[in-house]
Amino acid sequence: MKVRLGTTEIGLARYLGLWGVVAVVFAVQGYMRDDLGGHTWSMFDYLRWAAIQWYTWALLAPQVFRLGLHYPLRLPLRRQSIGWLLLASVGFTFLALLIGAVVSTLFEPSGLAEQWRQFLGQHGATGMLTCWALFAIQQAMQFQQEKSRRELEAGRLASELAQSRLQVLRTQLQPHFLFNTMHAIATLLHEDTPSAEAMLLRLSDLLRAFLEECQGQEISLRQELVLLDLYLGIQRTRFKDRLDTRIYVAPDTPDCAVPSLILQPIVENAIQHGIGKRVGPDCIEIESRREGDTLCIEVRNRNSTLSAAATSSPGHGIGLSNTALRLHELYGGDADVRLDMLWPQGVACRLRLPFREMEASDDAPEVASS
Repeated sequence: MKVRLGTTEIGLARYLGLWGVVAVVFAVQGYMRDDLGGHTWSMFDYLRWAAIQWYTWALLAPQVFRLGLHYPLRLPLRRQSIGWLLLASVGFTFLALLIGAVVSTLFEPSGLAEQWRQFLGQHGATGMLTCWALFAIQQAMQFQQEKSRRELEAGRLASELAQSRLQVLRTQLQPHFLFNTMHAIATLLHEDTPSAEAMLLRLSDLLRAFLEECQGQEISLRQELVLLDLYLGIQRTRFKDRLDTRIYVAPDTPDCAVPSLILQPIVENAIQHGIGKRVGPDCIEIESRREGDTLCIEVRNRNSTLSAAATSSPGHGIGLSNTALRLHELYGGDADVRLDMLWPQGVACRLRLPFREMEASDDAPEVASS
């Protein structure tokens, strides 16, 4: 069985026990006060008097809390609310004194009038203070509950906002990638129809795999590399023997969590600024390794250069700028992306993010490389 105090429920035994502690404290106080005056009654009498006084308030407290819910004290203070609470405190105190006097007549030889005078003289002021203390406790509990509710709501809204921003960032990549791929297919339709058809089939496989694998913001590196290999297959069809790809995966990294579709825009950027603009062959290398609590992923190409202005920024173009924003939303300052020049020629995009393993997918296909 529970007692309801406003919007809070408390077990009956615990509730009665708390008021019992109050009664014992006031009983001991009354005994010590009378002992200093030179005249005392038995300790049982003090406990009985205190129990009648405070368990009466235990009976009335739920109603006091309920009234406090209807007339909360909020800034700026309103006269109407204060007026109702003042009248209510007088009424509750009068009722508590009357109940105490009636119950006391069952144990004392004096009549109701005498008990009323004693309760009014000894407990009138204490009763008013008790009533206002209950109002204050109810207001404090209500304030704390409202504060907790608002914090939870603010946390939920912040989480939803972050998820929305991440979803926008991720969906920005898909039209960008599709536009570039479809443009390449349209170009090949007039030059190499079989290759264009092969690219369409690989694009279909990639989109199907992406829809199946990328349901959340993070997937395993193993799954990410499967998606990347499908994308690289499209690019190998486009550039034929000019493009070579190599993937180096440390044994302890395939099951690490990475943002979904994080590598494709970086590899696309490397191809676009390398073999896409320069004559001659190119080699795209993807490497993953663990450094303490950090997962390091590098995407390198050997047929491009990096200007001094670009090295001072986390990326250039929609791919890398989007990657930097996604990493910041997901990991804050624990992740970063940067571009570095390679010697004698080439560019490396280096990702650093927290090392955290995910459960490996049993039906994930093996990563292929060429």
